[in-house]
Amino acid sequence: MFLSRKASSFLLSSFKARIIPRFWSTERQLSRMVSTLPPLPIFNAIASHDPSSTCVVHSASGRRFTYGGLLKDVVDAKDRLVVEAGGKSIEGERIAFLVENSYDYVVTLLSILGAHSIALPMSPAFPPHELQYIMDHSQASMLAASKKFTAKAKQVIDEGLEGTPKIVALEKKLTSGNSSQDVVLEGRAEGKGGMMLYTSGTTNRPKGVLLPTAVMTAQATPLIKAWNYTPQDYLLHVLPLHHIHGTVNAIFAPLIAGSTIEFLFPFNATAVWSRFAAPFLHQNGSDTKGLTNGHSHFTPKEKITFFTVVPTVYNRLLSTFSDSPPEIQTAAKMGISPGNLRLNISGSAALPTPTKKAWTDLSNGNVILERYGMTEVGMALSCALSHRDRADGSVGWPLPTVEARLADTETGEVIQPGQEIGQDGRERDGEIQLRGPTIFQEYWRNPEATAKEHVDGEDGKGAWFKTGDVAVRRSVPGAGQNKEQEDWASGPLYFIRGRLSSDIIKSGGEKVSALEVERELLSLPQIEEAAVVAVPSGKWGQKVGAVVVIKKGLEMSERGKGKRWGPLDMRYAMRERLAGYKIPQVMKIVEGIERNAMGKINKKLLVKKVFVDEASGDEM
Repeated sequence: MFLSRKASSFLLSSFKARIIPRFWSTERQLSRMVSTLPPLPIFNAIASHDPSSTCVVHSASGRRFTYGGLLKDVVDAKDRLVVEAGGKSIEGERIAFLVENSYDYVVTLLSILGAHSIALPMSPAFPPHELQYIMDHSQASMLAASKKFTAKAKQVIDEGLEGTPKIVALEKKLTSGNSSQDVVLEGRAEGKGGMMLYTSGTTNRPKGVLLPTAVMTAQATPLIKAWNYTPQDYLLHVLPLHHIHGTVNAIFAPLIAGSTIEFLFPFNATAVWSRFAAPFLHQNGSDTKGLTNGHSHFTPKEKITFFTVVPTVYNRLLSTFSDSPPEIQTAAKMGISPGNLRLNISGSAALPTPTKKAWTDLSNGNVILERYGMTEVGMALSCALSHRDRADGSVGWPLPTVEARLADTETGEVIQPGQEIGQDGRERDGEIQLRGPTIFQEYWRNPEATAKEHVDGEDGKGAWFKTGDVAVRRSVPGAGQNKEQEDWASGPLYFIRGRLSSDIIKSGGEKVSALEVERELLSLPQIEEAAVVAVPSGKWGQKVGAVVVIKKGLEMSERGKGKRWGPLDMRYAMRERLAGYKIPQVMKIVEGIERNAMGKINKKLLVKKVFVDEASGDEM
């Protein structure tokens, strides 16, 4: 059908009158939307930093991203999510994402917070059925994925989920966005947004731990004070990003402080040693070419000042140090010395004393700082910056704003200051209970579990969260005296004895700390790895069992020619170190001990696998 010139002119005029104004109106709305983020503390902090300073570095490629462009990239990503949702509000919606450790991860996380939504970081290492459980349980409305993980995201959705979560394909950022000066922080400072992390699920199905943005800020703020995060800090990040350690400790806190984060993931010991060494290679005239073993394509000049990892990372670094070329070794030792690496932290699992000592010796006196935390509370306890405040086996004191107490594991009675020793002269074990602004809001869709893990406070100031971890308080001479610099670090220190459910072994009426026995086992030259577990026993209730890995070359016993090192050698070596009832009654030698991404062991599963046919004769 053909239209007359007059009719065509009329239709064109009508289009301009109705459609074009509507189009420009939408553009103006988008423009206003694109330039706006809520005034969350994290965004206020980023806006206050030097815009030319570096916020993120990608270790493999050397790509750098500045604070000046971060908020613009965040607001663009936020608006993309709103568009994908059909323009409706996504406040309080759970938005899952699969993104590699990178600037894109940071932008994605912050963009979800910027929409007052709940960020749900998921591990790309998980099989699809585990990710499917998280998607179903969280009732996520979207699954955002980088190009690298789009196929996996599709596989998760295709396997069948409740509802129809939308896949959002994310574009990789190769450079920082335009200046954040055009971004306006306005609106409500708090909404229904936050982050939800899932527990490891070692005893039951994983639980979704809801951390509102106010809680995330409350968790990061005491770390900045206690660990003295500054814009001069340069953090090497080698951790997975679906845990509290890698997200709040090593992303959220340093971004608030204005520090630089360099992502080097997955963890590779050779690459880490090369990175520590790189800024110092030129000092002894070495050529840096070819010394990064192909992992890094640029030569960074910045020294690493901040390193926070799990014990297994320190063990791996120590065991591979001698594999590096001599020039790398010399420069790396400079890189981890106290004058350059100002803070090395260990957490998420108990740090063996031999590991701590070996690192101190290698680094020319850099003592590892230990701390204690969990998904539900962030970091709760920490040793302080002074080396005198880093007592072996201790996780220090309650961090600023955190209230902590011990509840006797037998009676439930609160162990008051000065009551740490019982009438029998022994230290009193107590479950760690915590209170304050850093505590999570709830277990998602599980009010029964939320209520079960809290106990009312007698003072009317709110409930206490029951951590399930057992500790003792103990004064250490010389520690906690630096009140001028660290007013929060004083009095008796906390020493973790283990999980109430798996690390406190009740054998013949005595209580044994699995972590204490593990530390002593690991001090033996023959033992590479050790896990101390409770083995069911008809006579003793529980037996102290040990699962160990023997170091290569030390498999043969010194006590019996031609015999392999075994339980009798272990018991003989431990008799001068532990009381008789603490020495493992049974021991199994294995090739390796399975751990999760944070270095933790599922001990109940380990017992079932290793001691399934155990018959030691103690029932007779």
